[in-house]
Amino acid sequence: MIRIKRALISVSDKTGIVELAKTLKEIGCEIISTGGTKKVLEETGIEVTEISKVTGNPEAFGGRMKTISFNIESAILYDREKDAEEAAKLSIKPIDLVVCNLYPFHKVKESGADFDTLIENIDIGGPTMIRAAAKNFKYVGVVNDVDDYEKIISELKENDGKISAETRFKLMRKAFNHTADYDAIIATTMDENADEKSIRLHFTGGKKLRYGENSHQEGFFYREAGKDESLYDMKVLHGKEISYNNLNDIQGAIDSVKDLDRFGVGMIKHSNSCGLAEADDQLTALQHAWAGDPISAFGSIVSFNKPVELETVEFFELNNEDKSKRKFVEVVVAPDFSEEALKYLEFHKNLRIVQYNPDKCRSKVDMKYLHNSLLLQDSDTKLYDKMEVVTKKQIDVNKKKELIEFGLKAMRQVKSNSIVLVREVDEGIFQLLGMGAGQPNRLISTRLAIDKASENLTMEYDGENIIAYLDQEFRNAILVSDAFFPFPDNVVTASQAGIKTIVQPGGSMRDKKVIKACDDLDIAMVFTGLRHFKH
Repeated sequence: MIRIKRALISVSDKTGIVELAKTLKEIGCEIISTGGTKKVLEETGIEVTEISKVTGNPEAFGGRMKTISFNIESAILYDREKDAEEAAKLSIKPIDLVVCNLYPFHKVKESGADFDTLIENIDIGGPTMIRAAAKNFKYVGVVNDVDDYEKIISELKENDGKISAETRFKLMRKAFNHTADYDAIIATTMDENADEKSIRLHFTGGKKLRYGENSHQEGFFYREAGKDESLYDMKVLHGKEISYNNLNDIQGAIDSVKDLDRFGVGMIKHSNSCGLAEADDQLTALQHAWAGDPISAFGSIVSFNKPVELETVEFFELNNEDKSKRKFVEVVVAPDFSEEALKYLEFHKNLRIVQYNPDKCRSKVDMKYLHNSLLLQDSDTKLYDKMEVVTKKQIDVNKKKELIEFGLKAMRQVKSNSIVLVREVDEGIFQLLGMGAGQPNRLISTRLAIDKASENLTMEYDGENIIAYLDQEFRNAILVSDAFFPFPDNVVTASQAGIKTIVQPGGSMRDKKVIKACDDLDIAMVFTGLRHFKH
């Protein structure tokens, strides 16, 4: 541990600095300070040594030169053991603590400041002091975050004015990350002013996972520094360790329900929706999401967009004596759980229960790391540009608008080429009935969606005329495509299943042929004007 006998305080953000300075005075510490900081401290009766008395030079050039000097940097940097004799000869008195935060370059940029103002808000002396103190953390403490003041005050009081090596090491790492981030925002802003796009990313807190996508791969989970919200902050309330694949699917599950206004329930398997429903009550939504593909729902990630109640989760029958009736899922994600619901879910000892609010999961950009390169794009947040019926057969898009929007939201979460079939089961109950995902041929995706819908309808039907039932449900369903139909063959396939409404963006050079096929087969087609590829 080192005793703090002499501290240098120079801060742009004055929050909490008086309380810290008072504590330093209470332990008998000399405080050296600069301009505005010195004034704030002296106004509260705290005695301060003006920095010019240490540097031997006045503050100059409108404050551009204050702390940079041989005397200041030497007092921070010299090795207290091997350099002690030389420091004494040079009359260098050690500085044991540096408290410094930097000119608010990022805030000034966000305010829309002009280029000259940005330049004036590039701190030079601050990063120099911070880096010097961080390098010499063996003998010097460095504090650059206001949120750390309280911890430092407590440690100084508890340890007779001393700071531990462990604390100094933590502060050192934080300091170097801080100056790295500071330089990064300046560098990218200067590139931006030169009409050149650059990006620098900072991720922290790497958690080692059991393994990666497969058991022979290592896996880690990081949090992006400086972000207010992150999936990294989710609360795991119960169950086995969250895996790499779980995390990927949890993100997909959250995305599938975050844009649903009423009670929404989504199920994700291998990054694709295998169940999605929206209703006026949560249990109904869960029942119909599960019915959208009961087989694939086994071992899925289930997400809710609203707090979960006991009545809802009893649907899983986790404590049914007949184990064959228990519904197995890997993870349940929701903004919150009632005490009774949580207790019920905990009956399954391995079930991962995750608390995270989908409404917080709204990123402005999407990124994908390629070989030593990065793809970046705006997030896909817009559903459609229009709802234009382009065929002879017409539908009332205002009456069908909510179901079409549900279909677009469902389709947007399915890997391209994406085809989904959605229906209104009963008034206000919307269900993903079938989907085809990730096929290089759109026609195959269409067939897969129809086959899955037929399978689900057959499983749910309890009558004698299944053909009539399939025909009825397909007539009432809507087929939604993530991109235009390049050929009429998708329309023919849909017609053979009995589908009478198709929603797609349009924009193909063969749109006229596709529309003619719809007219010949008495199908209504709606153009949205907006594609939704998801690779």
